[in-house]
Amino acid sequence: MNVSSCLRTLCVLLVLASLGGCAMPPKRDDAMWAATPPQEPLAPPPSDGAIYHDQQGMELFNDPRAHRVGDILTISLVESTQASKKATTSTSKKDNTNIAAPTILGQGLTINGKSANIETSGDRSFDGSGNSSQSNQLTGSITVTVAQRLSNGNLLVRGEKWLTINQGQELVRISGIVRPQDIGQDNSVPSTRVADARIAYTGRGSLADANTQGWLSRFFSSKWMPY
Repeated sequence: MNVSSCLRTLCVLLVLASLGGCAMPPKRDDAMWAATPPQEPLAPPPSDGAIYHDQQGMELFNDPRAHRVGDILTISLVESTQASKKATTSTSKKDNTNIAAPTILGQGLTINGKSANIETSGDRSFDGSGNSSQSNQLTGSITVTVAQRLSNGNLLVRGEKWLTINQGQELVRISGIVRPQDIGQDNSVPSTRVADARIAYTGRGSLADANTQGWLSRFFSSKWMPY
């Protein structure tokens, strides 16, 4: 193999590597999983009385439900979605046109002894169909922390759970806004009652790598592939 062949091969590999990098999915930004509360003016801190001190957490009536920053509550994951879509299209069109040859001196025009009549016909048809269905289900529970208490009393919560199982790790992450009246007596709330919910269930390790398509395969399956 001469030098020019080596250079051409190297250029082809560099082009494939760069295109494969474009086909790779963007890295996940952890900040996107945090629910963004509305901007509110800062309220002055309440002044402590002679007997009651807010930092001591003394309460006349103890309520186990979360209502302050730093409190924890349990979110029950009861997510279940199902969607289906079906489309069918069928079209057809037929054309048939006959144009008689002009008559000259009482005789029809001929070419090489054949009639000069013009006849055109066409037959076009199209049939297309599509069918798509998807279903997802996520059950379990995760305990989160109150990160902020909004002016209307709603609670901004976020939390995550890491599970290390044999050759890999599993991550469950959730954030959103919870109404205090939706919190049950057992200090739990279903995920369907969480507003602006961002739920992630991902994994990493040898099992996740074995179940992930390679960068070159992603390139051939991406929009950059012309075929």
